[in-house]
Amino acid sequence: MNTQPFIRQMDNNARRIQLLVEGITDEQARWKPTPETWSVLEVVNHLYDEEREDFRLRLDYILHHPGEKWPPNDPQGNILNRRYNERDLQESLNNFLQERQASLEWIQKLGVFDWDKAEATPWGGTIRAGDMFAAWVAHDILHLRQLVELHWAITNQALQPYSTQYAGDW
Repeated sequence: MNTQPFIRQMDNNARRIQLLVEGITDEQARWKPTPETWSVLEVVNHLYDEEREDFRLRLDYILHHPGEKWPPNDPQGNILNRRYNERDLQESLNNFLQERQASLEWIQKLGVFDWDKAEATPWGGTIRAGDMFAAWVAHDILHLRQLVELHWAITNQALQPYSTQYAGDW
């Protein structure tokens, strides 16, 4: 696999995330359309934690620590346990951007390796290095979509009592 286009995509995605967060007020950053959904602040802090505690770490385990038990990870639990929604948005964004830069530098230093190298997962089954990398790249896109959806909801709420219906169906 040629990682260079995906490394560029991950770098671009970090900038896209940054742009989607810029200009968000503290109130908007903490706002949730429903109690079950995430706020912008929760998305950004999730990305930060996943960057340092999930994808890079687990890819490293697959490549360099075969057979070792993976550290636990509870993305959903971290939202409340780590009080994501009480954090500062700019600091959280900067943390994510710094970790993403560290990840990109780490990936560049990996050089050539076997993308088919596989390890057992804590939840059963196996995962290949290439699968972990592919999931990492795709993870950004899922949360970019989530941030765009939050922008749509924030915009609709802020424009009340006026309707955005004429703009088109969401």
